[in-house]
Amino acid sequence: MKKVEAIVQPFKTEEVKEALKAIGIDGMTVTEVRGHGRQKGHKEVYRGQEYTVDLLPKVKFELIVPDSRLEEVLSTLTAAARTGKIGDGKIFVSDIGDAIRIRNGDRGESAL
Repeated sequence: MKKVEAIVQPFKTEEVKEALKAIGIDGMTVTEVRGHGRQKGHKEVYRGQEYTVDLLPKVKFELIVPDSRLEEVLSTLTAAARTGKIGDGKIFVSDIGDAIRIRNGDRGESAL
């Protein structure tokens, strides 16, 4: 099993969610986060004062998928989140040792 964490632009949230649902991925955690990469933020003027916005709003998708579905999920996420501009985001993949469904004790991929 793999944990996939995708950091995407907020306006891509619905598109990414619907793309994942379309391939049968229903279980996900979505969190509003703030951060920056190479984008480094931007300057804004508010009431005559200039200030730097260096932590930009992003949305983080977290999902656990079977190894056999990883490439399908990654290509779906990438296609749905891509705009081709700086700040599109990142995807991180890590190994999961075990998963346990609390309700009935299912373990491993059957808990997904």
